Amino acid sequence: EVDVMKGYMLYVTTKIPNPAYTSEIFARTSVIDFTVTMKGLGDQLLGLVIMKEKSELESERMKLMEDVTANKKKMKELEDNLLYRLTSTKGSLVDDESLIQVLRTTKATAEEVSYKLTTAAETGIKITAAREEFRTVATRGSILYFLIVEMSMVNCMYQTSLGQFLDLFDSSMQRSAKSPITAKRIGNIVEYLTFEVFKYACRGLYESDKFLFTLLLALKIELDNGRVKHHEFQTLIKGGAALDLKAVQPKPFKWITDMTWLNLVELSKLMQFSEVLNQISRNEKAWRIWFESDAPEEEVIPDGYSNSLDTFRKLLLVRCWCPDRVLPQARKYVAESMGVKYAEGVILDVKAMWEESKRSEER
Repeated sequence: EVDVMKGYMLYVTTKIPNPAYTSEIFARTSVIDFTVTMKGLGDQLLGLVIMKEKSELESERMKLMEDVTANKKKMKELEDNLLYRLTSTKGSLVDDESLIQVLRTTKATAEEVSYKLTTAAETGIKITAAREEFRTVATRGSILYFLIVEMSMVNCMYQTSLGQFLDLFDSSMQRSAKSPITAKRIGNIVEYLTFEVFKYACRGLYESDKFLFTLLLALKIELDNGRVKHHEFQTLIKGGAALDLKAVQPKPFKWITDMTWLNLVELSKLMQFSEVLNQISRNEKAWRIWFESDAPEEEVIPDGYSNSLDTFRKLLLVRCWCPDRVLPQARKYVAESMGVKYAEGVILDVKAMWEESKRSEER
């Protein structure tokens, strides 16, 4: 044990997310989690967007929060004062004129404060609804930041600070095309921000990792807007790796490898492919010709899948049958979902990079 002076405080920081301290440590200390979360960053970015696009709305919201806090504090003071008078009064409460006056004042003030709080709540709902128009921009920004951060799991050299990203976010709002129509303005910001962050991130990645980042970008955006389901994403990433060959339906033909069959079993759990195993059994010749072609992603898929599947679902099918042909089909998917400029890669623009460095110096 060590004797310490009164008022001494020790601050300890850790980079460990959600540290597993004992209950004794939690009881004796104040543990503050400063980890940036998707929702927290989204709210922070939304505030930045509103300050730029609807500054009067954000000012009104801040004033409203201050008023609500002040009114709640006033209510607490009144309650504490009334409780103190009630407990400290001697004799009959009815005969205490000052106490009766405090009661009247408290009642009148409480009614006034309650009315203000009710009005503030109604105003808050309207302000929140107006702010939520720009939620799309904040959500896209949050997705982009966390994707960049997650790239550090691919290579520890890929490090980007939140400050750098916020500078990029701010400049994207300033440079994107203006429009008096809110929906169009939001679309302009989202489009400009996405491509700017894409160029910025790709500039710091090794060539071998650039398309991985691009594909993940397309997938995360489509996951957010619901065009790709989570279980479909899991099938693309994992295939049938978690399945046991002895525990699934036996493969009908020897030319189908064990891993391919497990992938197809997992794929058959998706609604669009619920009959794929039976179709392969019934139509072996067509599937084998398609599978053994040089570029299956360019050929007509048997049993009408070429017409019934979109680009992403075709990517799932190619991934399960021919993992070596995933990259060409993935480029098609990126080009269709994000635009051709994302699939083609980015040529380094030294002049633009120099301008960006000058903006950073000015800050």
